[in-house]
Amino acid sequence: MGRRRRWPDATKLRIVEESYSGPRLVSATARRHGISNQLLHLWRRAWREGRLGGEAAGGFVPAVIVPEMAATSGTPVSGTAGRIAVVSANGRRLIVERDVDVEALIRIVQALERLA
Repeated sequence: MGRRRRWPDATKLRIVEESYSGPRLVSATARRHGISNQLLHLWRRAWREGRLGGEAAGGFVPAVIVPEMAATSGTPVSGTAGRIAVVSANGRRLIVERDVDVEALIRIVQALERLA
């Protein structure tokens, strides 16, 4: 029977940040560090709730900019050049115009992050 490992908060925080560094990286990050997906999801939830240290729930994750694709053709949708998709840490997605009021957007994202 294996012994339970204890992870310092700084290490947990580094692993959580790594898991947010790109799309669909939870499984790959967990595998790389020898932990279960469930444990990594628990750490991510603790981080979002401000219980893990570092930047709390109001923080942002790195942005990934991709062209919006048409549902069937796989080609970029015309007329979307002025829009930005913002995906929050809890997976909520907002699409805003390029000239959005940044302060208002920050308040909206923070409010969405507080929702369960």
